[in-house]
Parts: sequence; C-alpha cells; structure tokens
Amino acid sequence: MLVRISSVLLASAALLGAGVPVLASAQAASEQVRIRGTIVRVDATTLVVQDRSGEVVSLARPAGMAVSEVYPIKLSDIKRGSFIGTAAMPQANGSQKALEVVVFPEAARGTGEGHRPWDLLPQSTMTNATVADLAAAPRSVRGGQQLRLTYNGGEKTVVVPPDVPVVTFRPGTESLLVPGAKVLVNAQEKNGTPTALRVTAGRNGFAPPM
Repeated sequence: MLVRISSVLLASAALLGAGVPVLASAQAASEQVRIRGTIVRVDATTLVVQDRSGEVVSLARPAGMAVSEVYPIKLSDIKRGSFIGTAAMPQANGSQKALEVVVFPEAARGTGEGHRPWDLLPQSTMTNATVADLAAAPRSVRGGQQLRLTYNGGEKTVVVPPDVPVVTFRPGTESLLVPGAKVLVNAQEKNGTPTALRVTAGRNGFAPPM
C-alpha cells in the first residue's frame, strides 16, 4: 500500500525506541528523519521507497537533490587521525560495540561531530569523532580493532568486530537511483509535502549500513 510519509515519519528521538516508522506528531512533522529501504520507483520529481518495515513511502524529489554513493572499504583503512562515524551499541563496561563504521572523506571532516542516540537499532548510538588511537580488540573480539575516539567535549572507546561493515562515500550519480537500489534517505516534510533531501545509495545491491 502506498502511504504518504506524513503518516509514517516521526522525530529521530522517537525512532530510537521503535526502529520502524509510526505515526508522527504534528510537532515532529517538519523534523528530518531517516528512511532505510529499497527504491520501488523513481522519476524526475518523485522517489518511492519501500522501507525496512515494509511500508511504501512516496517522496517529492527536488531539483538538485544530493546523491552520495556508499561503498565498502577494509577495516585496515581506519587509521589514526581518521574522522569516522560509527553506529554502535553501548556495552556494560562503558565501551561501544560498532554496528558499522563510516570513514569520512577529508573534505567532510567534522561532520556531525559528537555522540548521540541513533535509530539503526533500539538503544544504538552514533559517534562522529577522530580516531585518537587504535589497537587490537580484546580477545573476545579476535581480529577486530579497538578505537579511542575523541570529539569536542568527550571521548569514547569503540570495539569494531572484524565482520562489521566499514564504508566510505563519494558524490553519487543518477545511475545509482534505480528500482531495487538499497538506500538511506534523509527526508523532511516541506510545505506539507514529504520531501527527500539526500539519498545515500549502494551500487549493485550494496546496502548503506548506517
């Protein structure tokens, strides 16, 4: 069933507990949200996405909508001094266990710096920070990396298992926006119209892990 995004979007804070879209409050209708799913249909003015809960969402596609391509790299590509973003799960010892890692291009250094709740999974977090130090992960996560991340006002220790997706991104092209492509869409209701602001897409079935 095709539904308007205004009936399924909600504020990011509310998404944290549910992990899937539910009814938005009027106050939250203009806040940016993330839609993870698969392109169903796309043309010059419309983007239709089936999200991970199965809802089909129709979005206006404005002229000049930003498109980025996300693609996999190696765990070893995370270096001391890299600026990264990592969705993670808090651990009992105060550390974070990574669900994915994005290594930002140098031109994007500083983007969203800090630590905050995230909506990839219930209770997950996002830390955008600089890798101040890295070492082998504890024995319980053999083959992984342990990162000490610093950001303005704090730091976090993040353990990255060896099988966690590590990705980066680059400017994308229209060729990415095809039915079946896996996408992460930043969306917002503008003047009463659900609108895609940015699309991050994978090529050949690769899904943005963020």
